[in-house]
Amino acid sequence: MTAINRRTFLTWGLTGTAAFLSTRCANSLTFGNPRTAFSSTDRLPTHHFSQSGLLELSLQARQQPVPLGNQTATLLTYNGQVPGPILEAKTGDTVRIDFENQLAQTTNLHFHGLHIPPTGNADNVFLAVPSGATQRYEFVVPGQHPGGLFWYHPHHHGVVAKQVFGGLAGPLIIRGQVDEIPEVRAAEEAILVLQDFDLNRQGQPREPMPMFRRWGRQGNLMTVNGELMPTLTIPQSGLLRVRLLNASPSRIYRLRLDNHPWHLMGLDGGTLPDPVEIEEDLTLAPGERADILVPGTREPNRYSLLSLPYDRGITDMMGGMGGQHHRRAGIDHAPREIARLQYGETTTVVPLPKTLIPTTPLPEPIRRREFVLDHGIDHGHSFLINGRGFDHHRVDTPVQLGTVEDWRIINKAGMDHPFHVHTNAFQVLSRNGQSFPFQVWKDVVNVKAYESVDLRIAFNDFPGKTVYHCHILDHEDQGMMGILEIQPASV
Repeated sequence: MTAINRRTFLTWGLTGTAAFLSTRCANSLTFGNPRTAFSSTDRLPTHHFSQSGLLELSLQARQQPVPLGNQTATLLTYNGQVPGPILEAKTGDTVRIDFENQLAQTTNLHFHGLHIPPTGNADNVFLAVPSGATQRYEFVVPGQHPGGLFWYHPHHHGVVAKQVFGGLAGPLIIRGQVDEIPEVRAAEEAILVLQDFDLNRQGQPREPMPMFRRWGRQGNLMTVNGELMPTLTIPQSGLLRVRLLNASPSRIYRLRLDNHPWHLMGLDGGTLPDPVEIEEDLTLAPGERADILVPGTREPNRYSLLSLPYDRGITDMMGGMGGQHHRRAGIDHAPREIARLQYGETTTVVPLPKTLIPTTPLPEPIRRREFVLDHGIDHGHSFLINGRGFDHHRVDTPVQLGTVEDWRIINKAGMDHPFHVHTNAFQVLSRNGQSFPFQVWKDVVNVKAYESVDLRIAFNDFPGKTVYHCHILDHEDQGMMGILEIQPASV
């Protein structure tokens, strides 16, 4: 069993967090596969499964009051739920979503992490769905697609942060090869969506001040599946698979489960060769996901899940601003308990799997590029890539279908910039020259202030235009995004 210590995780900022399945707690919101037991509550999101090779549903974006923690909030919802409905399909399935926009502004859908066409009515972020309009999204999940947790959220440039911070986010599961590993199949499951909010006294999202938009909006109300500090239950001797999603637009979560073992199984849409024991804390940047295995091997007791302070570079910028501004900016100066783990009844022993699915290294690249992330001014944009802000009409990076490239992402700014590429996942090679501890497919990597990250990416299967950007969504909206055109191979 591989072990990763605190220094390695803090050096790499590896994706991860922890939270747990609740089988009997009435004040928790958890959800998972059909074998998972749930508390009786009307607040569980709906779960849509594919049948006979087709996942088909209607999805409506609308604003309405919803329960959030211990209050009622007026949020942006998918089908009246925050987080949105769980979508689950298998490799080879067709996904068909009839989407209706009942918001007051234009929106669309992005299927984060999926390897599907970036054109037509698949994962096309250039589609715009005006208020009152409908759009059918339809695509086939490739037969060799990795199994994992992905998610859907808006991606209409200029309003992405506002809409995600308003509540628009939902999990999407693809079942694949990893789900057939006997121990994984025997484990119970939970999906845990981490979101933060900044609400006024009327329970409405506050519009951030310009300085908070520049830093990236962040709220002091942290929720786990729309709940505050749920008490969660794990079966004694059992194994719990926790699928974790950071659906916040800016917050980077640094989490620790006190005095209890947990093991990393996968990152984003990729699976590790074998489970990695996590000795202390993990971080999870916006858009990142982690697959965690929690063995029920400790003495029955209560264990705290803590959210630890993480400075992504805005504390120094706030200087001598008072505590009220720190609270408004969602800055924590002490650990916060966001969930509690308790043990339930004894179940059949389920061990950790000894092996998972190794990732085949990509071949050597045909080209190397650099992408410099920085702050400045370009045609009204203040967050730039290679000195330029986003332009709908400009292709920034033309590449050829079927090729492999190495990209160096250089952060010359004083705050973190998580870097996300649509359509094709990548393999992280190194950070500041230090090799990544294992090979795994990822689609988001956090590039810390004044650091550089090297990644290798293959442009397979699908030609067309797509994007790469900072996943601090206010930074994306303010220019830190480029257009990638995957051009058909030359004859």
